[in-house]
Amino acid sequence: MLDLPREQLQELLLTGHFGLEKESLRVTEDGRMAHTPDPFLDHPNITKDFCENQTEINTPVADSAEEARNMLWDLHTEIERTLAAMEPREYLWPFSNPPYIADEEDIPIAQFPGEDYHKTAYREYLSGRYGRHVMTYSGIHFNYSFSEDLLKADYEARQKMYEVGTYQNYKDQFYLELAKKAAAYGWLITAVTAASPVRDSSFLEPGTSGGSVFTGKASQRCAETGYWNAFTPVFDYKTLERYIAGIEYFVSKGLLAAPSELYFPVRLKPRGLNTLDNLRNYGASHIELRMFDLNPLDPVGLDLRDIKFGELFLGFLAGTQDFFFPEQDQVQAVQNFKKAAYYDLERTKIIILGGRSSTVAEAGKLMLHQMKEFYRDFPDEVQDILRFEEAKFLDPANRYATKVRALAGDDFAAYGLQLAKERQAETLV
Repeated sequence: MLDLPREQLQELLLTGHFGLEKESLRVTEDGRMAHTPDPFLDHPNITKDFCENQTEINTPVADSAEEARNMLWDLHTEIERTLAAMEPREYLWPFSNPPYIADEEDIPIAQFPGEDYHKTAYREYLSGRYGRHVMTYSGIHFNYSFSEDLLKADYEARQKMYEVGTYQNYKDQFYLELAKKAAAYGWLITAVTAASPVRDSSFLEPGTSGGSVFTGKASQRCAETGYWNAFTPVFDYKTLERYIAGIEYFVSKGLLAAPSELYFPVRLKPRGLNTLDNLRNYGASHIELRMFDLNPLDPVGLDLRDIKFGELFLGFLAGTQDFFFPEQDQVQAVQNFKKAAYYDLERTKIIILGGRSSTVAEAGKLMLHQMKEFYRDFPDEVQDILRFEEAKFLDPANRYATKVRALAGDDFAAYGLQLAKERQAETLV
């Protein structure tokens, strides 16, 4: 927990750094999965994920939410212009859920030639373990680091009262505690950004097509149907070394082929190459939240207010008391993430810390109330953003998933293709 005077919190808390990762599928003129080679080879900020046609944007580090979104928009526009110039023309699919898929072979595994072939081999392994359909889900990863000015001020304040070791030790413990809190309360992000309530019938019934299949989820990729391992990971948050050793244990026992296979909504990451060796050697640099759906209601897939809310959420957690997080609570927290991905949050229940049962809607309203109190003397824009997110719990009509389901109507694939073409036209103006 940050141990700074209120005036310093107001000055320094919301001065962090942002990095966004956005996945999107490339599709053809008729809305099918594209099978063309990746057109962005060697691009410093555009790569591919599981599928050859799954573009991934990695923005540079930004000093504000506005700058991060502008970077995302510029790279998104670059992709759209490249696809518009292709023959035949291609488009970016605007949803987290994929378009029509004929069969497993219609999902092209990303190809990495030469000395990078191990990346293709790893994707072949994932295909065999999870099936290719799950790997077509796309989303946004939100990376955030608090400013060094904030952390150093807190470190110096703590040094006067406690023995906190080196600055890097302090920083590692700070991010470990933050990761624990995000694991306990990150379901809130899932609930407010879920935007994929329907999908094409081909996802569940190969050979069929058309229709808008609704399964009671607001986010398919964040619910139990999405990106999750076959086991529920439990972490040791006492020290960074024990946290890392726990992930290495999962690998040693064959639960994971590699640390990157850990499909958990919250990750601690080092500066530079994201490896456990770098995390161990150089310490934690930032935190990653992986539960944001693509928002098809926004031209770039991510509303600026949701980016700012990610910062507010992490700032709130950093300013709240630490807590004991035993195995049973960690297991329950994973279930809370999955339940927060449901469509009807007014009836779906979770178990919050302390063992109390609550609907997701009531728990969400409570957390937003606590956040409004925490930020009571911050600029008016902060309260505006919190009210924007709170409205999603006060009235389901304000949720992205509700709006998307209504707009998709009876033909998700047709609506998705129409929207993909409209979005591309907007970027070419």
